[in-house]
Amino acid sequence: QAQLVESGGGSVQAGDSLRLSCAASLSPFSDYAMGWFRRAPGKEREFVAGISRYSSNTDYADFVKGRFTISKDYNNRILYLEMSDLKPEDTAVYYCAGERAASTRTVVTSTNYHYWGQGTQVTVSS
Repeated sequence: QAQLVESGGGSVQAGDSLRLSCAASLSPFSDYAMGWFRRAPGKEREFVAGISRYSSNTDYADFVKGRFTISKDYNNRILYLEMSDLKPEDTAVYYCAGERAASTRTVVTSTNYHYWGQGTQVTVSS
């Protein structure tokens, strides 16, 4: 059974940085498109960032461009989300997702992901 386990969330001040990690049992990791989504209280789950198989392409939601960076560590099968200049509106539960991909396109739609983690809370105070 494939598993995704997020870590790295926490409570920070506005302007701080955090790095989220997602340990994946997906193999081979290079065959999977991966993504980060988030759900804020009272809101729908939304796409944050995506990375294609072989890390050929990345995609970001407009509200995180220039602040967040998605990357993969193939040796350790870890997906990262480096977050900087955090804002109170970034407060949410962050989820990683994975899907075996046939192309090098990023996957930005949550329904196209088969594997999900349990989420990690990020709270940003002003």
